[in-house]
Amino acid sequence: MSDGRAYPRPYVRPPPARPARAAEARAERSNAAVPMAVVVVLLGFYLARYSILAPAVLGLVLLFSGGSFLSARLNPLSPHFYLTRKPSWLAVGVVLLGGLGLFYYAYALFVAHAGPFVPGVPGL
Repeated sequence: MSDGRAYPRPYVRPPPARPARAAEARAERSNAAVPMAVVVVLLGFYLARYSILAPAVLGLVLLFSGGSFLSARLNPLSPHFYLTRKPSWLAVGVVLLGGLGLFYYAYALFVAHAGPFVPGVPGL
């Protein structure tokens, strides 16, 4: 059956060189939500002169966005609504802190009676 010749081993292609783990982690994370969160916080500060509810509602939006960052890649602050890369921990922190900051600002305005609760209604 066999003529006794030893056949060479089949050629096996070496695996491609992989970059370091830290470089991969940085490339997979995105900071795209940070500027949008800053814009939403500034908008909440601006709209607080018309209604105390505005910063509270925008703070709620930021907290729900931060929660969605922790659970999935859905992002209401993204132009395409679905992130192709995971948000960085910095982005998650900025979004959550922005939401908490807007809630604190709305509470401080409410305690100080500094603005209308509902716009256009003098007693509220």
